[in-house]
Amino acid sequence: MARYIGPRAKMCRRLDYPVFESPKFASPRKNYAPGQHGQSRRSKLSNYGIQMREKQRIKYLYGLLEKQFRNYFKKAQMILGPTGHNLLKMLESRLDNTVFRLGFAPTRDSARQLVSHCHFMVNNKVVNIPSYILKPGDKIQVRDKSKKVEIFHENLRQVQGDNPLPWLTIDKAKMMGIFENVPERDQIPEPLNEQLVVELYSK
Repeated sequence: MARYIGPRAKMCRRLDYPVFESPKFASPRKNYAPGQHGQSRRSKLSNYGIQMREKQRIKYLYGLLEKQFRNYFKKAQMILGPTGHNLLKMLESRLDNTVFRLGFAPTRDSARQLVSHCHFMVNNKVVNIPSYILKPGDKIQVRDKSKKVEIFHENLRQVQGDNPLPWLTIDKAKMMGIFENVPERDQIPEPLNEQLVVELYSK
């Protein structure tokens, strides 16, 4: 399973955005770019640079590599509606992202690993593909054999209520969540500007 294994704090500083959910990356400790020239006067980003930075933010936030991201964009173009909105809706419908959103895992990276290790079932069938796209009404639950794993109990204690987000519901006692529907763009909490990505790929 391909994933980014480079320096994370440095990436957050370069993108000026906490693309990794771990608390230690929530706010960069240094407010200038990484590298030996980071503290020198920085030239203003061009339009292309701004578009590229936004694409990188979305890509790293959802844990995708370049080829995966481009494939999602191509699929988003073939769906009726704004391409940028379709792109984010598809990324939010991934199983690993939903496991994270439900609160079963502290980060998307952790969720991806837990899914790969066969800890989850979708509609009573084991699914170990993090990129699996959920459909409205799909039930995601922790396997019976995995319900004693402490990480799930520890994470669920931090989940507030039964609706972590408008398109999700969770039954903490059963360790089960429901993907009620594909989220609308204005329901996705991250302040992303997906239109910049559309403009980037339109060149």
